[in-house]
Amino acid sequence: MTHFSWLVDGSIVGLYLLATMIAGIMVRKYVGKVEHFLVAGREMNVYLGVASLAATEFGIITCMYAAQNGYKYGFAGATPGILQALAMFLVGYTGFCIKPLRDAGVMTLPQLFQVRYGSFIRWLAGVVIVLGGLLNMGVFLRIGGEFLVVVCGFNLKYLELTMTVLLIAVAVYTILGGMLSVLVTDYLQFVVMSVGLIAVTILIIVKIGWASLAGTVTQHYGAAGFNPFLHADMGWQYVLFNLLNCIAIVLTWQTTIARVLAAKDSRTGRKVYTRTAFFFVCRFLIPGLWGIAALAFLTPAMYARLSDTMRASQSLYAMPLLLSAVVPVGLMGLLVAAMLAADMSTDSSYMLTWSSVIYNDILAPFRRTIWPEKKGLRWNRCIVALIGLFLLFYGLWYKLEGDLWMYLQLTGAIYLSSMSVLLIACCYWKRANSWGAGAAIACGALVPIVYLAMQQIPQTQALAQKIGANMSGLATYVLVALAMIIGSLLKPAARPTGAR
Repeated sequence: MTHFSWLVDGSIVGLYLLATMIAGIMVRKYVGKVEHFLVAGREMNVYLGVASLAATEFGIITCMYAAQNGYKYGFAGATPGILQALAMFLVGYTGFCIKPLRDAGVMTLPQLFQVRYGSFIRWLAGVVIVLGGLLNMGVFLRIGGEFLVVVCGFNLKYLELTMTVLLIAVAVYTILGGMLSVLVTDYLQFVVMSVGLIAVTILIIVKIGWASLAGTVTQHYGAAGFNPFLHADMGWQYVLFNLLNCIAIVLTWQTTIARVLAAKDSRTGRKVYTRTAFFFVCRFLIPGLWGIAALAFLTPAMYARLSDTMRASQSLYAMPLLLSAVVPVGLMGLLVAAMLAADMSTDSSYMLTWSSVIYNDILAPFRRTIWPEKKGLRWNRCIVALIGLFLLFYGLWYKLEGDLWMYLQLTGAIYLSSMSVLLIACCYWKRANSWGAGAAIACGALVPIVYLAMQQIPQTQALAQKIGANMSGLATYVLVALAMIIGSLLKPAARPTGAR
């Protein structure tokens, strides 16, 4: 039985959505240039950057996969959050790659690559980034809609309508205000999200008890519930693949580095990283606790509320089912508002991110002259709208197979593996060239796409399961690094001018 009240909780959610829309639309008048739309005029300070990055990187999709990790792996499920926090702090503290990236004054990653690798690699990198990013984001809407349907007790026939309303609400202020709207609404969403998460976590700990949560993990997983190296479904392959992906995310995930590129200077960008780092532990640990609580609290009879498809992925939908049962009226409205805040922040930033790459890098060869600012803004807004349509239709037909976090890791690896290698080589290896870059991009896209296709084809599903997502991901990073090294060394170094 759900505790969502249209009068009380619906009013809370409605007021929040209205405030967000007004705040997002009001900054439209400050958007007069493409630079304002894509990187907020490079005027972002540390505090706004921390709030924006934290809000962007916690959506309903984040809550769902982190809770699924807690349900399936216990406290060991927070391993990716710990790894990403370490990676973000070290990169921010040292300035590794992000300092030269911000100092270059570019708006996207491929724009930097043109200097070292040429215009074709810039274009190809843009294509791969958008491909990986859109496949990664393609499941966001459906998962977000399913979360709201289960938590609020809506009829499943309203799932598509819920998805569409969510998308339209986000698209409106993103199309109008670009990065300025994203930063302003992110700040509001960060506050609402933080209050909601903390309140619900306290409620769960009080209602179920910390001893019961720890005891449940011990009962189901033993020591493996606390140590990822001991878990049969994790092990060193899982830890190593997640470590590589976390480093690559910090360096090249466009929604993350967008805060570095929008910062006043590289010093500000580095501070945003170091001060946001610990949040990524909370990002996995808090929803992970909710997933463990679902494992401890829910009875077999409670799962009857789920559809047959959802029951087949019980670990994914256990957390929203728990929340629907334990969160009271009033707090339910705050929870839904917090989740909508998180999701709208994530969706708006992601849509803007892929739009910036399409406009700045993929369409670059077709802009023979510099476009007027009004024309550039019009194109960017149209691209955001088209991305929204793609996400809506992809979310309706794609059937997720297996673990949600692994799906996101693999689709992200389509570009994370190659772009991270290209960035490191661009900044620190003088022999890196277009041959190595092209080979790295091809290998980085090929392995994950083949593996994802094998998961969908009945004849190859057994082989895909035998290989495993972790080994597929590790193979991708190894092949990409080798491709960059071998490809670059195969091309003779250019002779200095005047040399004989």
